[in-house]
Amino acid sequence: MPSLIPVPAAKVLLICHDVIGENMAGPAIRYWEMARALSKDFEVTLAAPGRPRLQTDVFKVRGYARSAASSLAPLVADADVILSFGFVLDLFPFLQSVEKPLIVDIYDPFTLEHLEVFGERPIADQARIASLYTAMLNQQLRAGDFFICTNERQRRFWLGMLTANNRVNPSTYAEDRTLSRLIDIVPFGLPSDPPQHRRQVLKGVRPGIRLSDKVVLWGGGIWEWLDPITLVQAVAKIAEVRDDVKLFFLGKQHFDTLTAPETRICERTIRLCRDLGLLDTKVFFNDWTPYNERESYLLEADIGVCLHPSHIETRFASRTRVLDYIWAQLPIVISQGDSMSEVVRHRDLGRVVPCSNADAVANAILDLLDDPWLRERLRSNFERTAQEYTWERVIEPVIRWCRTPKRAPDKDGCVRWGSLPAVAAVSPTPLWKLPSRAAYLLRSDGAGAMMREVRNYVRWRMADYLF
Repeated sequence: MPSLIPVPAAKVLLICHDVIGENMAGPAIRYWEMARALSKDFEVTLAAPGRPRLQTDVFKVRGYARSAASSLAPLVADADVILSFGFVLDLFPFLQSVEKPLIVDIYDPFTLEHLEVFGERPIADQARIASLYTAMLNQQLRAGDFFICTNERQRRFWLGMLTANNRVNPSTYAEDRTLSRLIDIVPFGLPSDPPQHRRQVLKGVRPGIRLSDKVVLWGGGIWEWLDPITLVQAVAKIAEVRDDVKLFFLGKQHFDTLTAPETRICERTIRLCRDLGLLDTKVFFNDWTPYNERESYLLEADIGVCLHPSHIETRFASRTRVLDYIWAQLPIVISQGDSMSEVVRHRDLGRVVPCSNADAVANAILDLLDDPWLRERLRSNFERTAQEYTWERVIEPVIRWCRTPKRAPDKDGCVRWGSLPAVAAVSPTPLWKLPSRAAYLLRSDGAGAMMREVRNYVRWRMADYLF
């Protein structure tokens, strides 16, 4: 009888476009946790820009330079499977035609987000930006062998986009008539271990928040497509009838402006708090909360809030920080319209409120705080929901695909790379263009925009120097 030779585990390379460190935003958290979950079945390397300041014995963590493909090429050469956030394919075009199975993570419908981000610019600028990002997205959809998104609504959206790019065709259909070998759902997950309260961080510690106060928590950053304004207005209404309700923002805007530009909505929110006399008395802001410290904040809070306006981004979004609320069994107030609001409604995890309605938000918060048995009544609902969203469970489609990875069957019949429209890399303006670019920004958007452009260029170069 022939001896059985064990097959070595596949080498899986995850490439994140976001910074890996003590401070992490959503994309970095997603890749850190996916790497951890995949490492139980595969040999995993996580690559991130710069010098990642967070290390682990569970998988390898490596850095790359945003402006040097040579820094990433050795990691790609050593991998059997590549899983990449879509922006990385534009940053490093050689990944679009690499002769290895490529998983493209399209969990973020960024073309819809950018309609909000750039919505106050002149329409000609908006059109130019939209064309740029749509072309970038089409390249991603043509390059991947397998795609992952976060919910069924997104999957339907992406199937339409894939069809428009000739990726839904007889070859991919013959391989799998459900098209799950082409695109599957990998939601944002949560840890399987319960959160731990490691130290007091809010009540009785933060100036202005008493030990007896009730804390309403905004559990992430402040982005253009969200609605912190309505929440501040609701807290102003609550302050008229209760003195013990405090709002705490876990973060403001991204700590790395190369990854995410400064946001106008953050400035507007802080200004509104100041104008209403709420800043540092009823409403408090953290610059950013380290990933490993968020548990203590979640466990000291009484209500978790996630609000957004009614727009197309909301329809296809997945508000990932809501998973932290579920993890901490924190009753939730969320605007209607996105997929997580349906989870909150159907699983009875809190209250779903109309979009942009401060009265409804205030009433929902007060009703939940007035229920002395609320946490105990909802405990089993949170426990059942949390079991469905652990990282080990949500990553299963990627594990299945990586056990039998291969190039998509339609790659030879897909649009040739040479015929794809040219797309400029999303990186700071080259040095030789800075004077004219600075003059344009000064005329169109003012001195602040010009200084951000110069600062981004310096930071971009410094990041590569430090690497």
